[in-house]
Amino acid sequence: MDAVGFVGLGNMGSALASNLVAAGVSVAGHDAEGPERAPTGVRFLPSAAEVARAADVIVLSLPDGEASERVAREVAAAPGRRASHVVDTSTIGVAAAEAIAARLAEAGVGYVDAPVSGGPAGARARTLAIMVAGSDAACTRVEPVLAALSDRRFHVGDRPGLGQAMKLANNFLSATALAATSEAIAFGRSVGLDMATMLEVLAASSGQNTAVTDKFPSHVLTGRYASGFSNSLMRKDLELYLAAVGEQGAPSALGAVTASVWERFATQEPGADFTRIYPYLAGS
Repeated sequence: MDAVGFVGLGNMGSALASNLVAAGVSVAGHDAEGPERAPTGVRFLPSAAEVARAADVIVLSLPDGEASERVAREVAAAPGRRASHVVDTSTIGVAAAEAIAARLAEAGVGYVDAPVSGGPAGARARTLAIMVAGSDAACTRVEPVLAALSDRRFHVGDRPGLGQAMKLANNFLSATALAATSEAIAFGRSVGLDMATMLEVLAASSGQNTAVTDKFPSHVLTGRYASGFSNSLMRKDLELYLAAVGEQGAPSALGAVTASVWERFATQEPGADFTRIYPYLAGS
């Protein structure tokens, strides 16, 4: 495989970059926080422009659309640029993905919208879901890179922005399920039910969801609260979801309620692991 660049080596990015290294790929990376974030096997470079000169395909894993747009501008303007394609695994919203795709196209750089779901643990286990959207030519060109990132890849559309729409719908459901499960568990405990027993029954019943089968057993019941995804990021994703829903004139009754819960949680406990919504809602 050709050399791959990676910009954004946080919790998710470092796990994904490590997957590339494990697949035998030569990886050049950059992170604004400095070289200490680069995982073993990743050659750290001082800027995104340097990465664009060193790699054929660049993968982004950044916190928001503003960061992705900034890096895209730097890649497009890089003198002696080698990079021909950008794969953006960030959650940035539909409008931002469309704008970045247009900016890169002007510079002759292909763009694949490929947000991910499953958290850093899913990235390390290669079970992360990648929601891929882009032209057939661009998607075919970057498929070896996507295959090195995860074993679960879904082609959801032929243009950038559709991957973001899929991811925002997913995160709305995830946020709603986790908040609703927290309230249900808090109710059960208030009348004397055991949390572990509740989770066992719910996992075998019609109330089953990933909060019941994964987040509660792994992080709430154990007291770990270490999923690697913050409440502030979930609030951001829900804001993007509501904005996209508003642009389309789609239904938003439950979306507004869910977003308001996460807004209050992120305001009162900024940066907390998102699984801590249980003690927040339970008042413990």
